[in-house]
Amino acid sequence: MSTVVLDVAAEPPAASTSAAPPSAQDLRRMRPIRGDAKAGAGKTAVCLACHGPQGVAIAPNFPNLAGQSASYLYVQLKEFHDGQRKDPVMTGQAAALSDEDMRNLASYYASLPPKPAGQADASARGAQLYLDGDPARGIPPCQACHGPAGLGPQPYPSSAPQPPWATFPHLRGQSGLYLTKQLGDFKRGTRAGNSNAKVMHGVAQTLSDDDIQALSAYLSTL
Repeated sequence: MSTVVLDVAAEPPAASTSAAPPSAQDLRRMRPIRGDAKAGAGKTAVCLACHGPQGVAIAPNFPNLAGQSASYLYVQLKEFHDGQRKDPVMTGQAAALSDEDMRNLASYYASLPPKPAGQADASARGAQLYLDGDPARGIPPCQACHGPAGLGPQPYPSSAPQPPWATFPHLRGQSGLYLTKQLGDFKRGTRAGNSNAKVMHGVAQTLSDDDIQALSAYLSTL
């Protein structure tokens, strides 16, 4: 399967094109995203209706954006913009954004404090799967990519290419409903626009419906 490298620091803003988007973008050499957080704050009027005034979602079917890495948020916006990821609301919202808008919005939400930690049950099945996986069933531990506290990776403070996990999301405190939907989409291959999604497709294939429910419940209270 052909891939492309999303070297966003070196590339100019994407121009409109009628060509079909690439089947998968290779994020392993992606450079860190930078933008103007203040300018991004001025573009959030529409975002607030779903993602809340401080980036914490107002309903469980929407994700929390506060504290996510700017690189992760930019990739998601760009995929909605370019049609590699589809959503009845976000596809239309992202279509009107320029590349600069997407960078600024990503930087703004990355600057907000994440949702406070909850009180997850460390003995729950979801905790076991997240922290240790299930080797007998080929399930890897989620913390290997998303961190033991669900706060994702900490990108290097430089302009050098980041390690492969630099665009993995924070999962702590996302709603169980949202996480269940996303894991289901990965399992069905609905989300497959980049190399990270391809990894998640393989992981999700190892999970039963009960596993997905257990992981979602654990992370929502983490």
